[in-house]
Amino acid sequence: MSDHSRTYTWTDPAFDPEKVKHLSGLEYLQAIARGELPAAPIGATLGMEPPRPEDVQEGRVVFRLRPQGFHYNPIGSVHGGVYATILDSAVACAIHSTLPAGATYTTLELKVNYLRPLLEGGPEVQAIGEVIHVTRQTGLAEGRIVDENGKIYAHATTTCLIRRPARH
Repeated sequence: MSDHSRTYTWTDPAFDPEKVKHLSGLEYLQAIARGELPAAPIGATLGMEPPRPEDVQEGRVVFRLRPQGFHYNPIGSVHGGVYATILDSAVACAIHSTLPAGATYTTLELKVNYLRPLLEGGPEVQAIGEVIHVTRQTGLAEGRIVDENGKIYAHATTTCLIRRPARH
């Protein structure tokens, strides 16, 4: 057994609703992908790559992760919470990408099916989130973690509560 250390930095997003209230969800996520707005600090904490510009489309968002030892659980594979976090990011952002300016969301439920282990030294994986259906009050999406060959490691579904700006 040997000790390891890890140092990382992140940009505090200092969320300012006035700064982004005029951006649709898609515009907001595209600004993050272009580096114009900071990504969420959880991405730096987990070593997730922020979405690339091509990863952000209406109804579809992709995040990437290379499994590392600091992701491990006590039995020697990536902790299920890491799978859940990257999948929650992908599916919730897919829903966010469909929302108009001023609308917000929060995850009501997330269900994850774990299919195979992620291991340090294994391939980079993508968490791909895609919208199933969005109504005025809820959004449904599904996601999967896959490697470059399309091998699936986990599948998830989510329901998000949507809060839209008041009508005048």
